[in-house]
Amino acid sequence: MSAFNNPFDSSIRLKGGCSCGQHTSQAEHDAKQAAQNDPRDEEAALNRVIESTLVRAIFPHDETRRAFIKAVGAGTAMAALSTIFPLGSAQALAAEGAGKLEKSHLNIGFLPITCATPLLAADPLGFYEKQGLKVTLQKTAGWAVVRDKTLSGEFDAAHMLAPMPLSITMGAGSDPSPMMMPAIENINGNAITLHNKHKDKRDPKQWKGMTFAIPFDYSMHNFLLRYYLAENGLDPDKDVKLRVMAPPDMVANLRAESIDGFIVAEPFNQLAVCHGVGFIHMLTSEIWNNHPCCSLAVSQKFAKENPNTFAALFRSILNSTMYCSDMKNRPTVAEAIGGPRYLNQPKIILDQVLLGKYADGLGNVKDDPNRINFDPFPWDSMAVWMLTQMKRWGYVKQDIDYTAIAEQVFLATDARKKMAEMGYQAPATNYKKDVIMGKTFDPLKPTEYLESFAIRRT
Repeated sequence: MSAFNNPFDSSIRLKGGCSCGQHTSQAEHDAKQAAQNDPRDEEAALNRVIESTLVRAIFPHDETRRAFIKAVGAGTAMAALSTIFPLGSAQALAAEGAGKLEKSHLNIGFLPITCATPLLAADPLGFYEKQGLKVTLQKTAGWAVVRDKTLSGEFDAAHMLAPMPLSITMGAGSDPSPMMMPAIENINGNAITLHNKHKDKRDPKQWKGMTFAIPFDYSMHNFLLRYYLAENGLDPDKDVKLRVMAPPDMVANLRAESIDGFIVAEPFNQLAVCHGVGFIHMLTSEIWNNHPCCSLAVSQKFAKENPNTFAALFRSILNSTMYCSDMKNRPTVAEAIGGPRYLNQPKIILDQVLLGKYADGLGNVKDDPNRINFDPFPWDSMAVWMLTQMKRWGYVKQDIDYTAIAEQVFLATDARKKMAEMGYQAPATNYKKDVIMGKTFDPLKPTEYLESFAIRRT
């Protein structure tokens, strides 16, 4: 960006025309420049406009400003002016025309998996800061801990498995507490991995009696594995054993042969290959391409008591998600989230996940750019599918008003409005049909869909 955009540079002028000399005003210059840049540069341009306006007001004579900055230095000048006027708050306010944040410091819980990429990347890449938020990301061992700390208020928001806000709202596995899910974090991004001793058992019909780890009962992993087993004639509650296990523990348990395989998010499938103990049987995208996985979730109480903060958090995650969805940004993202504060994984592992060129443990190097992707829109139809699976396997006993619960928790309509306001394109509807292992799911006929399965509990 042009040096003109920095009012603390003593070598440029703030008066007359624009910095490049091609526009009649600096506002026109900034608008043209912002249109060519990514969201971070656009935000930076806006921040410079605010800073420039402030500096012009304090130093109406350009020569005085330049002399002052030369004398004390740009850093000292900026720090001094920040004590007089809160630049960060003004920038956050101007960025979206938002009201005052009810709470600017947030504690957000997460598990160290690549599904959390947008939530994590928003910290080092500055997406939280641009909305006036100071976020403390708290690494957590398991999903039950995430749930409990969110319900207790210790976490203001959390990275959750997409079915969790639904189950918590209904009181499945916990006391009922209404939740809200404004954005999906990732689609795809998971795999079924088996121990190397099972390389001759690629047909799931051979898996009878085997033990598999899943990260949580209320997870897409559990529902997708159950779906896959049942479509291959195995009853997941009778023919195999499913053990809930924290994702970071799965590779060690596979090495110890206390489990035969697992279904989980990355990087743990790739780590099993890297450590020579397992192979990737299949990506979950082969079961349902572009299926949802993880999400941003908050309690309804938090959203209602902190509407401006909730909106700022949504904008942060949305901007980060859209940035992470662009493949050209993935190397930067992998570098940003690999450190000990975040995923604590080597870049070579994260590159294989985020860029999609990976070793499968069977001697192949595969190239699948859609191995993981990031699409924030919280389809209500996806929520309905999750509810049918909770009902199918007996996690929910009561009758379900599928669309009512879906629309209460998955905020598709609100997401569409916010995305449009921010210049992002959103789907025109909240419901769509999906094909899962060759079978069409119609979200407007959930009962008929549920009753079509030969293997089910209800």
